[in-house]
Amino acid sequence: MAAITYELIRKDETTGARAGVIHTPHGSFPTPIFMPVGTQATVKGVSPDELRELGAGIILSNTYHLFLRPGMELVREAGGLHRFMHWDGAILTDSGGFQVFSLGDLRKITEEGATFRSHIDGSKKFLSPEVSMEVQKALGSDIVMAFDECIPYPADHTYAKASTERTQRWLVRCRDAMADAEGQGLFGIVQGGMYRDLRAWHAAEVTALELPGYAIGGLSVGEPHELMEEILSYTVELLPANKPRYLMGVGTPDYLLTGVRHGIDMFDCVFPTRVARNGMAMTWTGRLVMKNAVHTHDHTVIEEGCGCYTCRNGYTRAYIRHLVRAEEIFGLRLLTLHNLYFLQEFMRRMRAAIIAGTFSAFYQDFMNHYHKK
Repeated sequence: MAAITYELIRKDETTGARAGVIHTPHGSFPTPIFMPVGTQATVKGVSPDELRELGAGIILSNTYHLFLRPGMELVREAGGLHRFMHWDGAILTDSGGFQVFSLGDLRKITEEGATFRSHIDGSKKFLSPEVSMEVQKALGSDIVMAFDECIPYPADHTYAKASTERTQRWLVRCRDAMADAEGQGLFGIVQGGMYRDLRAWHAAEVTALELPGYAIGGLSVGEPHELMEEILSYTVELLPANKPRYLMGVGTPDYLLTGVRHGIDMFDCVFPTRVARNGMAMTWTGRLVMKNAVHTHDHTVIEEGCGCYTCRNGYTRAYIRHLVRAEEIFGLRLLTLHNLYFLQEFMRRMRAAIIAGTFSAFYQDFMNHYHKK
């Protein structure tokens, strides 16, 4: 039996949005879902118990960072990432490719893989499809991501074509390296830059391998929202309906809505935790910058009716502003818990709307009231 399976519950009649369940060796979780990012085997500032309480069914960790520190052998010695970080839910590990390729001049790409300088100590390191799979097998994640190159924006067609073809060759090597893995499922990643012909070619090549799930990579990398949606809508239609679909690196409400409307099941992004550490709260009507003077005497919670730890326990905007300005860790924790809960609740309400057949109304109502600025 496959380690990762997808069960469709209902598809919206007027859009591509769908509600389902993904089953993994470490439990099942409903979709659409947002995955909190625990880059270095921890979601910054949040305990595993708190993640369970706010409703996270799966989290993401990063192969590149764990490869550098503490190293795969230590995690293997601990019994795998689940035991190491005391998390009994599902885990997805990305391949490390995005982090390597974001190093710019500190890395060199060849057919064999990527040679780079560690951002920690400058030492020379090497990641290839085989090494990435070896690390992820040692981590013991439920969902393993293929080693790929995230094509930057903008990129010309010649570069994007060569990169996509190499990513496909790497995917075959990843599949072969995972042949002896048990209890793990390999997801392929469709690349192709902003070019429809490359996306179509790569989607056909990736899905021909009959993997347990598929991701769309190389979007939300600086391109206009309209272009992102165009490429997304075209690409997602090329993916099989009986497998999970994952849009990588998306975590703002407007982009999550766009992804769900086109049939995406899984999302991840550092956005909610990163902006929390910078003093920003996410709400149903837009973002709140807690450092702003308007909150100085505001003794209401971040958002009335919110069920997060911060709001239901009465921590006020005035208090949180004080903590943020004083650089107190507790203030950043309160904002992190709120933002993560907000996105979990956001996904829960989208799922409920899909099942109820009211997703289009939910979409329009949210966009009418949400202010990005």
